[in-house]
Amino acid sequence: MSRTIRVTVWNEYVHEREIPAIAAVYPEGIHGCIRRFLSREEDIAVTCVTLDMPHQGITRELLAGTDVLIWWSHARQEDVTDETVRLVREAVHAGMGLIALHSAHFSRIMRDLMGTTMTLHWRHGDSEKLWCIAPAHPIARGVPACIDLPAEEMYGEPFDIPRPDDIVFLGWFASGHVFRSGMTFIRGMGRIFYFQPGHEEAPVYEQPEIQRIITNAVRWAAPVCRLDGPPDNVAE
Repeated sequence: MSRTIRVTVWNEYVHEREIPAIAAVYPEGIHGCIRRFLSREEDIAVTCVTLDMPHQGITRELLAGTDVLIWWSHARQEDVTDETVRLVREAVHAGMGLIALHSAHFSRIMRDLMGTTMTLHWRHGDSEKLWCIAPAHPIARGVPACIDLPAEEMYGEPFDIPRPDDIVFLGWFASGHVFRSGMTFIRGMGRIFYFQPGHEEAPVYEQPEIQRIITNAVRWAAPVCRLDGPPDNVAE
């Protein structure tokens, strides 16, 4: 019997409530869309939390019961508190997986964990071909060589990030820009996957290929083990 992977989807949940055109794309919120397709998997259990909840939806108890945290943020990146950042950082270092989606590259969480500015070039109104350049990677399992995204926000190089462990996907945009669109990192005991597609104005997370990538990433990022505290040979 396979172990259940406990996923928490954290969504800022601002655009879907304030902009009717985006609410029409994601009537349940981006977190609701992600919960819906992940919940079809027998080995995945999903909880959703949002920025406006008490403690910004993040508590030590929640993270202790989370194997993989999925994070989507954009409009209110700077509203995330130092305490929220600290709790997530500690959980990742102890073994919790983290999947940062689209504009969450610039979240306080990712800037803290990566240690760089996480800046990039961007523009609205583009289309993307998402190329799988590491087909043997577990996150690429069952994913086609190229995925067409008819509407997507362009993210372009240079992207100020530390050297990734693996680059799994490379994006090519109709404007001519390229971008490292899917990358993995290790921080402490935790596995991190950054995935660029997911502009809120387009139904990117409804595409089956994108859903397969995120589902694969959940299974890849799920911890083999978690540390309840610092290892015995590390001074507090």
